[in-house]
Amino acid sequence: MSTLPVSQVKLGDKITQDVFTPLGSVLFHKGKVITSREYEILQAFLVPQVTINGSPEKKETEETAGEKSQDQAREAPPQDKTSLNEQYDRTVMLFKRVFNQMTSGQALPILDIRNQLESLLLYSQEYKILTFTPQKMAGEDYLYHKSVMSALSCYMMAQWNGLPKKDWMQCALAGLLHDIGNAKIDRDILSKPTKLTGEEVEEMKRHTVHGYQLLKNVAGINEGVKLAALQHHERYDGSGYPLGISSEKIHPYAKFVAISDIYNAMTMKRAYRSAASPYLVLEQLHQDSFGKLDPAYVRIFIEKATQFHNGTVVRLSDNRLGEIVFSDRNHPTRPWVSVNGEIVNLANERQLYIEEVITKTKA
Repeated sequence: MSTLPVSQVKLGDKITQDVFTPLGSVLFHKGKVITSREYEILQAFLVPQVTINGSPEKKETEETAGEKSQDQAREAPPQDKTSLNEQYDRTVMLFKRVFNQMTSGQALPILDIRNQLESLLLYSQEYKILTFTPQKMAGEDYLYHKSVMSALSCYMMAQWNGLPKKDWMQCALAGLLHDIGNAKIDRDILSKPTKLTGEEVEEMKRHTVHGYQLLKNVAGINEGVKLAALQHHERYDGSGYPLGISSEKIHPYAKFVAISDIYNAMTMKRAYRSAASPYLVLEQLHQDSFGKLDPAYVRIFIEKATQFHNGTVVRLSDNRLGEIVFSDRNHPTRPWVSVNGEIVNLANERQLYIEEVITKTKA
């Protein structure tokens, strides 16, 4: 191990001791490989030195390996491979297979789905809505990833909103299966990278009815799961589809799915657009709670999703890096951020917002 000034650190070096911010929060845990992104963060927080693996004499011979590590780091998000990630990947693979089976008219293997979902949900407390990023995500697998993340989100929303325990798994199934009707939609429409025509939009809307029809005779799921497939595009004011019903007729599961579906759709990268800032999406959800989404469920979703400890390192929309030092309950998406000792109150500086969560202190 060698302790070196940051200026002498090379891409590919591995940190062997935790690195702290000036306020004492963990900036990087040991084991982190230095890429250009980490190097930029170290400089932004004026970290004077770090302890790395190896010695200065070895650096030239390790440079090639460092470049390889840098390429690998670019391909995978800065997130440790945990049991949550493993079970998440297995659930995505299973759901992709199920989706293809439904396309060819086979029966829904609900027991296999439930067993795998139970394995995933064992690690649900590790799932952080604002920071979770799939480690492997091909563009054509967008629908499967969105469904699995909706399963996790809806499972947590069931608990946050005080639903009985018997509903928790059913809410997760509602999140996972809400888009199953897309198995009956033309694949060319599903994967079209450009704007849909009017006829194609109407065809896409039919996935809600298709989904209900595919699920209506499936044993092992309750009526809420089936209605979530049918109603997740209904809106509080009756402006949604396919039935145009208003709030009191929309099942709670469908209301959970609507929130999760919008959030995940907007924060996931697509071939034709980049991912939106999770904080901006939460603000959009808040706006939509006036007439479109259930305001009580949206409020709880935002409160719980933004429950970070102070010390979270974030990137602002002007590309500056800072550290959350205070969260205002009245403005949960706009905390105070310390940038090089200067406090930026995002509730006042509305032109700025949090673009990205870099790292979070461990509880």
